Amino acid sequence: MLTNHAKLMQFFAVAEEVTGRKKLQKMIYILQKCHVPFEEKYQFHFYGPYSEELTLRMEELCNLGFVAEMKEDKSNYYQYNYRITGDGLDFLNQFSIDMPDIKTQVELLQRRSSRFLELVSTMLYFDDLSKDAVVEKIHIVKPKQNYTSDEINEAWTFIASLQKNPLQ
Repeated sequence: MLTNHAKLMQFFAVAEEVTGRKKLQKMIYILQKCHVPFEEKYQFHFYGPYSEELTLRMEELCNLGFVAEMKEDKSNYYQYNYRITGDGLDFLNQFSIDMPDIKTQVELLQRRSSRFLELVSTMLYFDDLSKDAVVEKIHIVKPKQNYTSDEINEAWTFIASLQKNPLQ
């Protein structure tokens, strides 16, 4: 049980800070699809792949004081920022977990908006389909996002760049 928590803590040790719950969900899912051994189960949800398990683990890590959750008022919504704490680093140092070096992938993901990561994660969710079928599916399940052909092509390029950087 604690191994999965420790894997998330290792992610935060690399990421340092993640802005937004949606972005966190998408980052972990995309890393999982890049063969990082996260074990959270995902289902397709309103904003793309979503893991209730990840939400619960994050709540537990926050309650334990290992991850700090800062709630920021953005006029018409709240944004949550996550950061590993000193206690979290102490906890992590007590574990020997087998995790690949994800620094490059995390940096690539952090530079992108949650909207873009929503597109990428949705494309990866339907990776058993042909590229044309994935594009068709995007327009069916994400009509309000109005993703353009340029954005979809950029997402394909981004996915290829993630997969091109092998995990160490």
